[in-house]
Amino acid sequence: MTDNIALIDYGAGNLHSVHNALKAAGASSVSITSHPDAVVGADRIVLPGVGAFGACRDALMAIDGMVDALEQRVRHEGVPFLGICVGMQLLADTGVEHGTHRGLGWIGGTVKAIEAVSPDIKIPHMGWNDVQVCDNASLLENGEAYYLHGYHFDVVDADDIAATTHHGETLVAAVARGNILGVQFHPEKSQRYGIELLSRFLEWSP
Repeated sequence: MTDNIALIDYGAGNLHSVHNALKAAGASSVSITSHPDAVVGADRIVLPGVGAFGACRDALMAIDGMVDALEQRVRHEGVPFLGICVGMQLLADTGVEHGTHRGLGWIGGTVKAIEAVSPDIKIPHMGWNDVQVCDNASLLENGEAYYLHGYHFDVVDADDIAATTHHGETLVAAVARGNILGVQFHPEKSQRYGIELLSRFLEWSP
């Protein structure tokens, strides 16, 4: 794969594991970068994220020009984009972890705490669980992936939900709209399922 892939470094992602997974999936050029110019020049963009919504949002916003570069390249020019875990949650309008924080607002919804609906439901949701694709499945297939999150994306428009999982209640496992895909699970920790998803992302022409 000869596309130039920008893996965004804003101090809030599992960068080296994601980098290695992209390479294992067939990527030949992956740049870990915190420079907006590299994002503007990228053919595909990956936004990882680990930690609290607000802290990740603030770290991304703190890079001068980065959000503008993402808006230009993803929303206006339509390059393939993949958000992972909190990188997917940042697509929302708002996150309410440790206060209320504005997200990128690319896909309508709010990131809320997962509720322990029964005593046997452990929070955070951690470990292997299913991925059940919806009509808007995009690159996804049914299978099992690795999750680690205490908050979930409550999506406004059901048409934006690409996959769900079940942890006491139905939770959004992935969102998709046009050239934008976000997954709550970690492809880099999901073994064959994750590598195959990343491989399809590398070939994706939305």
